[in-house]
Amino acid sequence: MDIVIENLTKRYGNQKAVDNISLIVATGEILGFLGPNGAGKTTTMKIITSFIAADEGKVYIGGKLLTDNYYELKKHIGYLSENNPLYHDMPVIDFLNFCAKIQGIEKSRIPDRVAEMIRITGLKREKHKKIGELSKGYQQRVGLAQAIIHDPEILLLDEPTSGLDPNQIAEIRKLIRELGNEKTVILSTHILPEVEATCDRILIINNGKIVADGTAESLRNQSKGSDILKVKIEDGEPDQIYKSIQALRSVSMVELADRNFNRFDIHCTDKNVKREIFRLCVENKWVLTEMTPFETKLEDIFRDLTMN
Repeated sequence: MDIVIENLTKRYGNQKAVDNISLIVATGEILGFLGPNGAGKTTTMKIITSFIAADEGKVYIGGKLLTDNYYELKKHIGYLSENNPLYHDMPVIDFLNFCAKIQGIEKSRIPDRVAEMIRITGLKREKHKKIGELSKGYQQRVGLAQAIIHDPEILLLDEPTSGLDPNQIAEIRKLIRELGNEKTVILSTHILPEVEATCDRILIINNGKIVADGTAESLRNQSKGSDILKVKIEDGEPDQIYKSIQALRSVSMVELADRNFNRFDIHCTDKNVKREIFRLCVENKWVLTEMTPFETKLEDIFRDLTMN
């Protein structure tokens, strides 16, 4: 099921937590939903789940207006909230049985469904322990299990890997990718490498407004006016190399990064600059020992768009 949001606005007093945003999340797409604290991420997710109501705008799920079909559509949504509320006095297996019942799963299917959730979230050794006895990472797995136990078509995951160790994070990422093959997934997280490893598309929200929307690669391309090459050239005078590179047609700027080792940062406007640099080195009998494209980090893009 797809999600379509049109002109969504939510106010808390005089502050707009969500400010007239519109977006579409397609079936089978994993959307990384990023933003600093207070940007409007959690508010948007709570509106999609009907936990809170919007002041303006509309949300359509599978083509149906959410406000008119709430009881029907909520069955298709799984939600892992940021605070992950759990019943700490309940054993894991009892809690998942309880979740299966309140989600309306047929009684005959509940044991198999609970067993499946325990398997895929790695809770086999912990299933008889009380939730309050588990580490934060395992409690997070219980929260994920309850979110998907009814096999929803839409998953809203708010910080799903919070508190997990690197091995657990890799396992949960793999699970989310597998779920994303057939479900609509919105993943909110502050762990930016996780977004690149897991998500098909990235949306950044700041002060209630969408400030970026695209793949990691497209956001990198939009964030810089030119590509940057890191180059090391031996057997030449730094100043001469600098002037020669600066004179190339495809070069907009050259920075001498390290005079002792003839390292240069070359800002270029044309991909053919690599050929031009190579030809220049051959003509001057310089030894080109390094030519590496510089990749803008997602962290830098996020900081540029949200530091205001």
